[in-house]
Amino acid sequence: MSAQASTKTPTMTELVDQTENNLLECKVCFEKYNQQKKHRPRNLPCGHVMCFECVMSMTHPRNFKLECPFCRRACKSSETSDCLPLLHLMEIVSPSSAAHVPISGRTIARTTEDVALPASWVLTFSRSFGGWGTLINPTGMAVCQRSGCAAVAHDGKKRIKLFTFTGDCLQQFGERGQAENDIRYPNDVTITLDSHVVVTDSGDCSVKVFDFTGRGKLAIRESFCLPWGLDTTPQNDVIMTDSGTGSLYCLTADFKRGELKDVRKLYSDLCNPRKVAVSQTSGAIAVIEHLTAKGPSCGSTRLKVFSADMQIISQVDSFGLSLFFPSRVYVSGVTFSREGHIVVTDAFNQAVFCLGKPEEFTICKPIVTQGLSYPLALAFAGDNSLIVLDGGDHSLKVYTAS
Repeated sequence: MSAQASTKTPTMTELVDQTENNLLECKVCFEKYNQQKKHRPRNLPCGHVMCFECVMSMTHPRNFKLECPFCRRACKSSETSDCLPLLHLMEIVSPSSAAHVPISGRTIARTTEDVALPASWVLTFSRSFGGWGTLINPTGMAVCQRSGCAAVAHDGKKRIKLFTFTGDCLQQFGERGQAENDIRYPNDVTITLDSHVVVTDSGDCSVKVFDFTGRGKLAIRESFCLPWGLDTTPQNDVIMTDSGTGSLYCLTADFKRGELKDVRKLYSDLCNPRKVAVSQTSGAIAVIEHLTAKGPSCGSTRLKVFSADMQIISQVDSFGLSLFFPSRVYVSGVTFSREGHIVVTDAFNQAVFCLGKPEEFTICKPIVTQGLSYPLALAFAGDNSLIVLDGGDHSLKVYTAS
């Protein structure tokens, strides 16, 4: 009998055991990978994989760099990402360890906690307002929880418009022009906790602050290259992205007095950061990076999430999300829900998705799939309704929770 004929074919059980031993354990600590954060498999830029706990234990506490134990290539902990192929393989090998949620013909693995979205997240379209003429090529929006109104930055003669949630225009200001407090080209807008409107102006690379009557309070020019995204922290500071330098800034000011106190760079080495969102409960910061200059049809984005003390929590890009949803996802806007879930607009699929809590990435659950043309931004109102800025038809669309 030949040696080939006597070779024993491994059984399915033996194949599964070999897979678990060879692929599904960290080669640094030799612990089995799982869906939880501690032993979740993480890709290094060099292509090697180890668990999240090993990544953190090998990361220098000051410069956040680590050296791959296999090839010695240096990288930052923020450059690691979930190893989605291994997570999918874990789903196949051990299907009993995860709950399965069907999404548009695909099945994705999730723990029970991951898919426990609030029951109130059944969203129903309520109304739309704005439209061409009322709004012209809008670029950003923000919701004031205190007064119950929405601020929109657009390309009209007066760059900022304040609306009630029923669509009435309360105020408009921010003249187009070259004066100190005029707005040349607004990119984004946020409303502080003391009801001041803050706008990034890429026309003169500044950040401008107004009160609700439209009176200019402050203009911040700190050698910014291309100020873009804005959001307000629970401490009433303003987080801003500078797309030109790849930086994230924290602006501290007495907005009522119009006094700037501090401009602090929180993070650099981002890739064309645009929209940003801050959780009002945890202080976590989510930033959208544009990895290519191309648009939604062929471009790619990455969502990076930091803790309040600027430790990287998680990140996922268009390719990673495409493993969970049967089409490329192009993230154009981001916000946090009250429960800490990350919700994004997708300009390519004309939809709104929930990605779950950042420490539990990733799910990709559609919550709005119809009626949008080119969603650019979104925010939750005080009654938990969702406001979406649609650049395709220059409107705001309100979805109520039922």
